[in-house]
Amino acid sequence: MYAHLAFAMPGPQEMIVIAGVLVILFGANRIPKLARSVGESIMELKKGLKEASDMDEVEEGDDEHKRIK
Repeated sequence: MYAHLAFAMPGPQEMIVIAGVLVILFGANRIPKLARSVGESIMELKKGLKEASDMDEVEEGDDEHKRIK
């Protein structure tokens, strides 16, 4: 088996099998709740990363301002 094929995206048949396993494990009612929870977690992570990046830019700007004086 080729190494670069081991990490290929799953095809339609594999996606159907994965969806079926998820329904069996979690039930059809919980899957939308799980997806919503994952989406909210991703949004919070992105928000936190943006805030940290913005704070780093402000701190870098303060350092440059101090060096000029």
